[in-house]
Amino acid sequence: MSDARPGALGTAETPSKRPAGVLPFPPAANRDALTVADLVDLYMAAYKGRDASRGHYLLQWCQLLGDRRAHALTADDVDAGMAHFAATPAQRFLGRDKATGAPRWKVLGPRSPATLNRLRSALSALLRYAKRQRWLPRGWVNPVLEVEALPEHNARTRFLTDAERERLLRACKLSALRKLHLLVVMALSTGARRGELLALTFGDLDLAKGTAYVRTSKNGQPRVLPLTAPVLTEIRRLGAKPADQLLFSSRYEPSRPMRFETAWRTALRQAGIEDFRFHDLRHSTASLLAREGASLFEVGFVLGHRDVKSTARYSHLCVDQKRELVERVLGSIGAGKAA
Repeated sequence: MSDARPGALGTAETPSKRPAGVLPFPPAANRDALTVADLVDLYMAAYKGRDASRGHYLLQWCQLLGDRRAHALTADDVDAGMAHFAATPAQRFLGRDKATGAPRWKVLGPRSPATLNRLRSALSALLRYAKRQRWLPRGWVNPVLEVEALPEHNARTRFLTDAERERLLRACKLSALRKLHLLVVMALSTGARRGELLALTFGDLDLAKGTAYVRTSKNGQPRVLPLTAPVLTEIRRLGAKPADQLLFSSRYEPSRPMRFETAWRTALRQAGIEDFRFHDLRHSTASLLAREGASLFEVGFVLGHRDVKSTARYSHLCVDQKRELVERVLGSIGAGKAA
C-alpha cells in the first residue's frame, strides 16, 4: 500500500524530513478527513507483528471501503462488508501474465467462518490502533464491536495414519525443495502452526537446549517449541547462519519465507495421500499424543491452545485414557461385598 495516493498522509514530500520509525501524526483539523485507506497506510507502516496475513486482509477492506471516511464508518458498513465477503469466493494471486502483465487470479471456494472472523478482527485491530493513536475523534466508538463474530465449526480432524505418515516423510525426503522434509517433521513433532514455523529465525533457535522460541503465536502469546533429535540434526546440517535469517527462507528472497505449496502438493501426490492440508499435520500431532495416553490438557499444552474449547475436538481420541481414569477412580462404586 503506497503513500503516493492523492490525499494520503506521508506523501513523497515528507519521508525525507521524518526520522526513521516516526509516523506522521495527523493534525487535529485533518482527522475527520482520514479515510480507511489512510489508516491502513499508517497502521502497516508501524506494524511489528508476525501475522503475514494482516496486510492481506486489510487490503480486502481497502478495496471495499478504502475511500470511506474512517470516523464515519458504521456497524451497518461493517456488516455489509462481512456479507459481501461471505457471498464472494476468495481468490489467490497467481502472478502476472508474461505477455500482457495483467494479474492472474485463481478463484477459490467460499470463505470459511474462520476466514471471515479474521477479516473482522483485522479491521477491528486497525480501528482500535487508530483510536489509541488519537487519529479518530474523541468519544468515537469502534463499529466492529457491534458486529458479532461468526461461530466457527472447525470439526475437521483429518490426521495421518501411520502408513500415510511414513509415505509422506519419504516423499518429502526426496523433494527437490531441500527444507520440505525439515518443515514437515517440525510440524509433526511440535504441533506448531505453519505461520509459526515460517516466522522462525536462526536467532530463535537454541540448539544447546533443543528449543525454538515462537515470538508471537496465533493467540498472541509467545511459546517455546521443544525440538526432537532428528530436527536438531537436520538444523545443524544447515550450518551457521545470521541470527536474523529465517530458518525457512526463500532461496531467491532470503528475507521472505520459502514458498513450498507446489513441493507439498507433489509430495502428497507421490505419497498417495488425498484430502489433506498442511494444517492437518497439527491434527496428526494431537492424534499421536492422544494415542500414547496424553490427556486433553497435555495435548492442548503441546499445541499451544489457550482455550480448552480448542482442544475439545480431540476428546474422542482420548477415550481409552478416560476409561482407564474412570475405572481407576470410580470403578469400585457399586461393587459392595455380597451378603
